[in-house]
Amino acid sequence: MTESATRSLTPPSRAELRDHLVRTMIAGDVATPRQNNLRHYRLMAAGDPYYLLGLELKRPWTEADVLAVMAERCGVNPDPRHVYGDDTIDPDLTIDALEAMGDRIGHAARRRERVVLATGHPETLTPIYQAVSEALREAGCTVLTPAAGWTYEVRRDYGGAERLRIVYAPGGVALLEDADGRPRHTHDAAPMEAMLAELAAESDNWPDLAIADHGWAGAAGQAGIDAVGFADCNDPALFAGAAEGKIHTVVPLDDGVSPQHYAPVTAYLLHRAGLG
Repeated sequence: MTESATRSLTPPSRAELRDHLVRTMIAGDVATPRQNNLRHYRLMAAGDPYYLLGLELKRPWTEADVLAVMAERCGVNPDPRHVYGDDTIDPDLTIDALEAMGDRIGHAARRRERVVLATGHPETLTPIYQAVSEALREAGCTVLTPAAGWTYEVRRDYGGAERLRIVYAPGGVALLEDADGRPRHTHDAAPMEAMLAELAAESDNWPDLAIADHGWAGAAGQAGIDAVGFADCNDPALFAGAAEGKIHTVVPLDDGVSPQHYAPVTAYLLHRAGLG
C-alpha cells in the first residue's frame, strides 16, 4: 500500500486499532521468541555496542534492570523464569506511545520543523515513514536528506565483509542498501552518525526531530535530537534510553510483520498528529 493510499484510510478508533494490533500480532502475543529477547537484554546489559543502538546510557544496566524496563514500557512477561517460548507486547502501551509520537509529530508540523526519517527495517516499516514524511512536507516541514551515498564496511555474520551505503526511499526516508541495490536490515548507529556529522557542518540545517528506529534513532537521541520511533521487544536499548530521557518516545511493536498491516497504525498516528 502506498503512502497516499495509507493516508486515505479512515483512522480507526482506539478500540479498533487495539483489535487490529492483536489480530495481526503487531502487539499482544507476538512472534518474537522469548529466548531471543533475553539474549538481547543480556548483551545490552553487557555493553555490546550493537545492542546499545548508538546510545551511551547514563548508568549501568543489569539484566534484571533491562527486563524490568521492558515489562514496564513494552509489556513483555516480567517473570525471569519465563525463558522459552513466545513473548508479549502490551497493545495499550503501543497505542499510548503512538499517541505521544503523534503529538510530537503534530508539534513538528505546526512549527514547520526540520526532520530526518530513517529505518533499519526497510522492507516492513518504510511505508509508515513515507506517509509521515509526505504529511510533514505538506505542512511546511523540511525533510533533510544528508550523506546520500555515504558508505561503510560491515562484517557478515557468516564471515567476510560487505559495503553498505545510505540511500533515500521516495519521501526522503534513509535506509541502507548493499552493492546489489538490496535494502538491508541494520541496528547500526554509524549511518545516522554520518548524517548528523554532515548536518553539523551546516548550522542552519540541524534537525529538530528524528523519526526512526534501531541505531538511527539511538544515534539521534544521543546527539540531543528529539527522537521518536518504533522498537520491537528484542530492542531494549531504545526503551532504556527513553527511561533515561535520551529518547522522546518509543512505540513498542513487532517490526517484522507484513507491511500492509501497519496501514491502520499509520492512519491512527497521522490523525493524532492532526495530519490525516
